[in-house]
Amino acid sequence: MPSSFWYNMTMIVTIPIKTEKDIATPGPTVLVLGYFDGIHLGHQKLFSIAGEIAAKKKLSVALITFHESPKLTLNAYSPENLLHILNVEERERKLKRAGVENLYLMDFSSRIANMTAQEFVDTFVKEVKADTIVVGFDYSLGSDRKSAEDLKEIFDGEVVVVPAVEDEKGKISSTRIRQAILEGDVKEAGQLLGSPLPTKGIVVHGNARGRTIGYPTANLVLLDRTYMPADGVYAVDIEIKRKLYRGMASVGKNVTFDGEEERFEVNIFDFNEDIYGETVTVYWLDRIRDMVKFDSVEELVKQLEEDEKVARKWNLK
Repeated sequence: MPSSFWYNMTMIVTIPIKTEKDIATPGPTVLVLGYFDGIHLGHQKLFSIAGEIAAKKKLSVALITFHESPKLTLNAYSPENLLHILNVEERERKLKRAGVENLYLMDFSSRIANMTAQEFVDTFVKEVKADTIVVGFDYSLGSDRKSAEDLKEIFDGEVVVVPAVEDEKGKISSTRIRQAILEGDVKEAGQLLGSPLPTKGIVVHGNARGRTIGYPTANLVLLDRTYMPADGVYAVDIEIKRKLYRGMASVGKNVTFDGEEERFEVNIFDFNEDIYGETVTVYWLDRIRDMVKFDSVEELVKQLEEDEKVARKWNLK
């Protein structure tokens, strides 16, 4: 799987918790706090620092985080708040690579939302046996919205505040990644994540029109609540049965054939197997073009030939 992000390949123990009584930590930990949607380069820096501290102190790295965004509890409901940058499996895989050994997953419930920072520290941080807390510069905790710096007054151990990681466009953040995805700039999203954005889907039957023009496609249905790129044609890699293939994906309505349904299709290069019912992962590399209505099938095929050339030549830079 594409990734430029390989730290420790430690064992990770994932523990869903409902109350602090569900926590069972064998010894002192370096505790990371935050909601990490994407595990982008900024997050990776934070976990790298936590790992260095843990190695120096001979401790394990633990993380307390949430299944879903706190926005679901704190704000008026919006369907977008249910969406993620990465699916659950991918998120856990990247946390494992970041060196997290104990992953405590909890609901951001009304009880948690109403806790002050001191109450959260006395309840959950204490149970994790935190020796050191590592947080990002913009972290806040509790109903009283204590800052990362405030934690140093609340917690009686060491608190390490990790500064922002920036590129030429500014601070690397989940907000930037979401915006890039929605605008179709999957190349930038992948750069900020440190590896191509993944989307998991299951192959279903379509109208098989692609076969008649020499470009058969696998029709996909999303399996996760993840953000999808804007309508368009993209260069992608597709993972099928643990093997990676290059291809091109289209998102949106098939306007040349007056299609009205939103579709997610991939043409897989040098591949001719039937894979209906298979779960596959698409890694978004770059946007090739917008969806366009062509005047004839011949024009469409000519454009697809050009799209294929672009996709085959694409290299991660």
